[in-house]
Amino acid sequence: MALVPYEETTELGLQKFHKPLATFSFANYTIQIRQDWRHLGVAAVVWDAAIVLSTYLEMGAVELRGRSAVELGAGTGLVGIVAALLALKSSMKPWLVHCLLFFSGAHVTITDRKVALEFLKSNVQANLPPHIQPKTVVKELTWGQNLGSFSPGEFDLILGADIIYLEETFTDLLQTLEHLCSNHSVILLACRIRYERDNNFLAMLERQFTVRKVHYDPEKDVHIYEAQKRNQKEDL
Repeated sequence: MALVPYEETTELGLQKFHKPLATFSFANYTIQIRQDWRHLGVAAVVWDAAIVLSTYLEMGAVELRGRSAVELGAGTGLVGIVAALLALKSSMKPWLVHCLLFFSGAHVTITDRKVALEFLKSNVQANLPPHIQPKTVVKELTWGQNLGSFSPGEFDLILGADIIYLEETFTDLLQTLEHLCSNHSVILLACRIRYERDNNFLAMLERQFTVRKVHYDPEKDVHIYEAQKRNQKEDL
């Protein structure tokens, strides 16, 4: 997410962004996300798309255990935190979970631009239990640039919440998705369709991926799209 500071506003709908903490319950954990709208803008608050995507993951729509996942443009990190908790959710003792994770490929990578990483790390560290943190990585990723630090097709699941709002980033985002995806990867993008450019991105995505809408939250007006590389027949 871009770091865009905003002026103080009196609009009722934006008041929630000025709260220093946003509290949620996912995967039987209470998650407290620190927000900083005044200094860091849109990257440092929890948007509805992140809540809807987190809820969709908690519904069990995709298998997370034993899979590698990455969140793009993570901002506050809510989606990545929820993915990590769900991937490692178990009734087993923490030490047994740790042993299981050591021998499995399960891990979650939570990414954003360098300028956002310290804020992102603070939320991840504050909300993940110690036995889960070793398999969760906060890492710099500027779309279309430092892709060499990621192996091609590295992730089973690519997550993004409200990341398609800047038209100038679309080409770099598509390049990044193409690099991170294998033939068996699944992309889940949650967004509102606010402008024609949002539909333009989906059209661009469909040139390289098979895209379908898998969920819609009418209360928050958020759509979730699933994308997979073309000519792919297997689901995650």
